Amino acid sequence: MSRQEPTFEDLRSYFRSHSKIREQRAHTSKVHSVCWNADGRHLASGSFDKTVAVYTLDRDRLIKGSIYRGHTASVDQLCWHKTNPDQFATASGDKTVRVWDIRAGKCASVTNTKGENINIAWSPDGKTIAVGNKEDLITFIDTRTNKIRVEEPFSCEVNEISWNNTNDLFFLTNGMGCINVLSYPSLEHQLTLKGHPANCICIEFGPTGKYFATGSADAQVSLWDANELACLRMISRLEWPVRTISFSHDERLIASASEDLLIDVAFTETGERVTDIHVEASTFTVAWHPKQYLLAYACDEKDVERRRDAGNVKIYGFPEQTQGQ
Repeated sequence: MSRQEPTFEDLRSYFRSHSKIREQRAHTSKVHSVCWNADGRHLASGSFDKTVAVYTLDRDRLIKGSIYRGHTASVDQLCWHKTNPDQFATASGDKTVRVWDIRAGKCASVTNTKGENINIAWSPDGKTIAVGNKEDLITFIDTRTNKIRVEEPFSCEVNEISWNNTNDLFFLTNGMGCINVLSYPSLEHQLTLKGHPANCICIEFGPTGKYFATGSADAQVSLWDANELACLRMISRLEWPVRTISFSHDERLIASASEDLLIDVAFTETGERVTDIHVEASTFTVAWHPKQYLLAYACDEKDVERRRDAGNVKIYGFPEQTQGQ
């Protein structure tokens, strides 16, 4: 793509010639979470099979790398350090949070927490990991000591959690369709944003800090101005609860997915559909590459021959094959 910001038509045209999908099978059970590292060279996937797989992106190929073992229950969500491309953290049902180092090829730290962990976020300044459990307790871990700094219980159902890009606000989506906004690090309640008429499931901040978005059980994505905390528009093409959303590196695109058999890719500025990716099963995780238009995702596909989950990870957006390939 050109260096100028691509228009809606530019992007539609781009994906007509960049719609090839590559896939890797590294897991023996369903994949819950995919996430790119800071420099875009590696993709990690966390699975119900208790492992994390890390792949390497080599031009137009995805190469299977190391498998990281240690958790004794499902890896429900993972996230990379925002600037260090070698470290990622995992939230698991085994009541631990683990930080892994891909240069060392092993687990760097284990922190025991009170409950089964289902969501995780790493602060933009790298100093704190927040993890939420099934009992709606958010635990904040100091990454320098790997000790728990504070535990914050909530009376409502907490779904996903995220810092804003400037590290001074902390956001939670909840079962009442709202977004709770807390100051950070004081964790004082600032305001409650009414986002959706139904359960607010997921939240994602764009890489440039201009927008954030939430996805809801009402099958809608709401797009917000990250500075004004004002809702700008709704995207409502899916029919099932929106489970996962991701902004492209330039925030020009937002992908959203659900139990619908397609992933919607919208032009952020207007909400218009740029393209969609047809899938064979429910999609619970999507992640745009931090530098280019490549979308990683994983579906709840079955391996019919082996009578089990397929455990596949896929990437959409590679150029269609040309002569000589």
